[in-house]
Amino acid sequence: MSERNQVGEQAVVDTIRTLSMDAVQKANSGHPGMPMGMADGAAVMWLHHLTTDPDAPDFVDRDRFILSAGHGSMLIYSLLHLSGHELSLQDLKEFRQLHSKTPGHPEFGLTPGVEVTTGPLGQGFATAVGMAMAESYLAAHFNRPGFNIVDHSVLGICSDGDLEEGISHEAASLAGHLGLGKINFLYDDNNITIDGDAKLAFSEDTTQRFEAYGWHVQDVDGHDRGAIHAALQSAKAVTDRPSLIRCRTHIGFGSPNKQDSASSHGAPLGEEEIRLTKEGMGWPVDAQFDVPEAALSAFDGLRARGRDKRDRWTQTFERYQSEHPELAAQWLSIHEGDGLPADLESLLPGFATNGDDKTATRRSSGAVINALAERLPHLWGGSADLAGSNMTLVAGEPSFQRDQRDGRNLHYGIREHGMAAAMNGMALHGGVIPYGGTFLTFSDYMRGSMRLSALMKQRVVYILTHDSIFLGEDGPTHQSVEHAAALRLIPGMHVMRPADTRETSAAWAAALRRTDGPTCLLLSRQGLPAIAGTKAALDGVERGAYVVHGEGHATPDMILIGTGSELHLCIEAATTLEADGHKVRVVSMPSVERFKAQSATYREEVLPSASPLRLSVEAGTTSGWAELVGPLGDTVGIDTFGESAPASDLAEHFGFTTAHVTDRAQAMLASFQEDAKRHIETLQSALARVS
Repeated sequence: MSERNQVGEQAVVDTIRTLSMDAVQKANSGHPGMPMGMADGAAVMWLHHLTTDPDAPDFVDRDRFILSAGHGSMLIYSLLHLSGHELSLQDLKEFRQLHSKTPGHPEFGLTPGVEVTTGPLGQGFATAVGMAMAESYLAAHFNRPGFNIVDHSVLGICSDGDLEEGISHEAASLAGHLGLGKINFLYDDNNITIDGDAKLAFSEDTTQRFEAYGWHVQDVDGHDRGAIHAALQSAKAVTDRPSLIRCRTHIGFGSPNKQDSASSHGAPLGEEEIRLTKEGMGWPVDAQFDVPEAALSAFDGLRARGRDKRDRWTQTFERYQSEHPELAAQWLSIHEGDGLPADLESLLPGFATNGDDKTATRRSSGAVINALAERLPHLWGGSADLAGSNMTLVAGEPSFQRDQRDGRNLHYGIREHGMAAAMNGMALHGGVIPYGGTFLTFSDYMRGSMRLSALMKQRVVYILTHDSIFLGEDGPTHQSVEHAAALRLIPGMHVMRPADTRETSAAWAAALRRTDGPTCLLLSRQGLPAIAGTKAALDGVERGAYVVHGEGHATPDMILIGTGSELHLCIEAATTLEADGHKVRVVSMPSVERFKAQSATYREEVLPSASPLRLSVEAGTTSGWAELVGPLGDTVGIDTFGESAPASDLAEHFGFTTAHVTDRAQAMLASFQEDAKRHIETLQSALARVS
């Protein structure tokens, strides 16, 4: 490298270190040590290897940079400011303050240039795998000779903490198996964690571990910028394997008293230590948030590189539109719209509404996927080794592998958490709508990534089958009880539990149309009868709840609320109650969150306040239903673990039968009548005394 480049690099490195120290000190909170230690590697990566355009940070063919070690957020904030992204010096001064663009950990959608929300360690690293998968799939689908519409890399920085988390093992193993050669990570190997020396709990040979996964691994001095540059050049030349560059660094580099110590990891250095550090660097000791011109001009190359690539891409795409108009139209639909055809409903399978056949909603879901596959090639997904049970396979299509990049069927192996994080990466990358399946009970393994799906407002579809105790003999280890309620607690997560094939189809339509967050489809293992009242499913499911029986009763005596496999029990019980002279309404509520988001007028139409007797029926914990059934309502649910037995025996044992639901409703009606009679008598007696 030329002298000018080295001078510019040094200015960038020093500025990153001083900005990080100053911002953490001003906030009296944060992690200065990591950005100080990784300033050399980050500067080399951004100045010479990352291709992005700060004037258009969402340019579709940019490289993606991921700071998986999100606690070192001042590293990426410094880089974004210096490179010319929309992040001012004032924003850096507001580090970790309310409503600032510089929160404690990077957040997607809040700070221009931040590609993924990181903080929970391992998440950024695992998300990168999904981004690289999406890049590879889209390149295979859209690129044509002379038209490389998709051609970029995923670059990032990870830490000891990232690689200790279990999710990193799942993600790294999958990336190595798939040979995702466009992943290039710098590993900040500084041997320090919050508790102290990493050797307290981490003594494996990371180099050998990643080589065993099938990665290309290099070891370098993390402060030798020439060696880092050469290692990144070598990594990019290896196209059939992901690359990890192990950078041996000193946390808190340059701090005379806190370098290589846990005290520099998660706390301000202190004003005196900052003065000593700046003095040792030859930096003005009294200057705060100082940004020299040399540090800004050093990024001229990055800005020109990104702008030139964007200009070339735009020119190429104009020619692409002429020579490949159908593909170009598809590209624009996906990237500039929601990617869905206007006639989406007409593509959904036409399910029967009566008859003796029973269909599991997992099978209905599989039928939807296959019905949409041809028109929606960007609807892309698979399963964590349960494709035959989750019904996620697109019939007749190949699997996505290292030698089959256009494969429609994804095989994640037994890696639920890695799958969920990868789907986040796919959604963030853009160009695909990811879906992934497993059993509902195994959402426990995925919850960290599912929470981030909601936090980042990404369109991810979780297919969660075997949704209750009725999966039967596998027993309580596999039988979901609390999971629906737990997922409903995640802000922004939509949980949908359809009752029959038509509701399943409608739930898919609602999930695909939702572009501001994830959706969980909770699907049955057992066959369920078709319900005549779900003829209004497309609109009703979209709204979260609707009347499927007894709509003519403006003020019913009783409202039965059912979800999923229990809805038909409510309808059968209603028929019995009506034979006894009661006016009964049945409400299907596949999505509590969607219903709560409706207008007060609509909620009143479905659950009129003049009808306070309500009974919810769901084969899961009763938690959360009190708000909907009200003070005079009741619940039929299960607040224990299940049992290992045939589904029919479990239904009888736990009370999920028409007879039990009917008995509970009749008891509520009788009790209410007795209470009402007693209150009337009391009032009459009081009135008589007054008279």
